[in-house]
Amino acid sequence: QVQLVESGGGSVQAGGSLRLSCAASGYTHPSIYMGWFRQAPGKERGGVAAIYTGARFTHYADSVKGRFTISQASAKNTVYLQMNSPNGGDTAMYYCAAVGGFVLRPLVREAYGYWGQGTQVTVSV
Repeated sequence: QVQLVESGGGSVQAGGSLRLSCAASGYTHPSIYMGWFRQAPGKERGGVAAIYTGARFTHYADSVKGRFTISQASAKNTVYLQMNSPNGGDTAMYYCAAVGGFVLRPLVREAYGYWGQGTQVTVSV
């Protein structure tokens, strides 16, 4: 059973920086897609960034391009989301997700089968 554990959320001032971590365990695929999604109150959960651990392909939502960076640890089982210059629109619950193998639309919620519990990010402006 795949388990995902997020950490690193909290409060940050607009223009600052914050790094989220997601530790994955229990998967058997040699490569997986891991993604970060977020959900603000009253809104749908949407994709923020994703990475394919096999080849380190990365994908970003337009709203975070140039500000957020997704990366993985050398051991592949930990993925990070570096959030630079966050703004009030980035306030949300952030979720880590994973799916075995390659997927065509890695920023789509329905592509993923495993989810973490979420970590809250609050940006003060």
